[in-house]
Amino acid sequence: MAEAKSKVTLIGTELAKPGLEFIYEGQLPDCESCPLKKACNNLRQGKKYRIVGVRPARHTCLVHLNGACAVEVVESPISALISADMAIKNTRIQYEFSCNRNECGNYDLCHPEGIIAGDKYVVVEVIGNAPDICEKARNLQLVELMPL
Repeated sequence: MAEAKSKVTLIGTELAKPGLEFIYEGQLPDCESCPLKKACNNLRQGKKYRIVGVRPARHTCLVHLNGACAVEVVESPISALISADMAIKNTRIQYEFSCNRNECGNYDLCHPEGIIAGDKYVVVEVIGNAPDICEKARNLQLVELMPL
């Protein structure tokens, strides 16, 4: 599989560490008057990213203590449970949330942060069985997904 292309964005200086993963939550109201808001808010809301590089430039910021700096990010793989018949390495899938039983022990893996329902992903690794038994008697496999 091809290496993910990085994107440059701004993040708080205190958070700017290679390897940090985060979910981009969107623009804050305090950002509206900032001349750099397009550079900070150029990621897709709800997606999971990992910092792969930190650039030396620093910028003042109303939101982040000690300002913001430029970082290079890539989309991160996401651990999720999918139907066993789709859990084949290098398979392309369209992720759908199929269960809403929030009391289930598997709920967080069936509804992982960073997954957007209806988006397409590729199974990059099959990890194994679901940690808990599915209450709906579904055969689930734990996998790592990468966005397409």
